[in-house]
Amino acid sequence: MTREQLDAAYNNLDAVKNSAAKLAEWAARSEAVRAARGELLDLPYGPRPRNRIDIFRCGTGGVPLLVFVHGGYWQRNNKEMFACIAEGPLARGLDVALIGYTLAPQVKLTEIVGEVCAALRWLRRAGPRFGIAARKLVLCGWSAGGHLTAMALGEADAGLSISGIFDLEPCRLSYLNAALGLTVDEQIALSPIRHVSPGSGPLALAFGTSELPELQRQSCAYGAAREAVGLPTEMLPLAGHDHFSILDELADPAGRLSEVVARLAMAAAPA
Repeated sequence: MTREQLDAAYNNLDAVKNSAAKLAEWAARSEAVRAARGELLDLPYGPRPRNRIDIFRCGTGGVPLLVFVHGGYWQRNNKEMFACIAEGPLARGLDVALIGYTLAPQVKLTEIVGEVCAALRWLRRAGPRFGIAARKLVLCGWSAGGHLTAMALGEADAGLSISGIFDLEPCRLSYLNAALGLTVDEQIALSPIRHVSPGSGPLALAFGTSELPELQRQSCAYGAAREAVGLPTEMLPLAGHDHFSILDELADPAGRLSEVVARLAMAAAPA
């Protein structure tokens, strides 16, 4: 691809004409969720301002925990605007935590990955005192959060990556690198597809069939790489969904992805 073609191939905001409206809808819905369930918000897991976690409890003790990592190409958005995705998993009997992390270019991607891993370790350690994380933990992320889910999967019992990025070389070569500042060595170290090895936990890979072809290819290629070494992998192409509408399947209690995370939580239960 030319640089112009590569930029267009990864520009989800331009590709989905109602993307701005969708982001505004999520923010409004999330404000209502936070107002109604805001007893455990902005819990610090680290020293930086965005090292905060929001926890929403379903009301039943000893249940699995779903941890959600937001997207925005590692350089925009925040956990607050995604609280609405908790509604689906909560209705299915899971507690939900949303992780905040420092954005590029303030920090490098290596540090972002480290923050997410630190947040998960904090939830394992401190969660029980808030009545959560006593059992298994399912990690879920969308877009850049899908990449972070794959990178941090070793800290969880199972994972769901939604419309993720698993090979960072196109990001390094496109407009995205103005904020990320990836070097060749960094993209190699931080591309999940380059580090597929036996021993990883179960991972479901969801993407919309109306997404940009490159986003679909990323998930399919990573799924094939995992399957080639025998890792438990589930491919979930969701018909008709684009990069933004696909999250409705997680926020909806009857949605396909809320069903998937509930099933992963049950399957990942320790003996």
